[in-house]
Amino acid sequence: CGFGLGAVPTAMANMSTLTAKYGPSPRAFFIVPLVGSLFINVVNSFFITLAINIAAMF
Repeated sequence: CGFGLGAVPTAMANMSTLTAKYGPSPRAFFIVPLVGSLFINVVNSFFITLAINIAAMF
């Protein structure tokens, strides 16, 4: 939950709504955003480096 849902406030609102509807899952509410943000940061660093290298060719 929280990925591909827009900005952080929107994602948190969606996650809160799911928690209210299906019940709390504190572990998932903590781990999913943490792991997702770390994954996105690593992937973004590769994409940014790739884009800079491609732009440097021109």
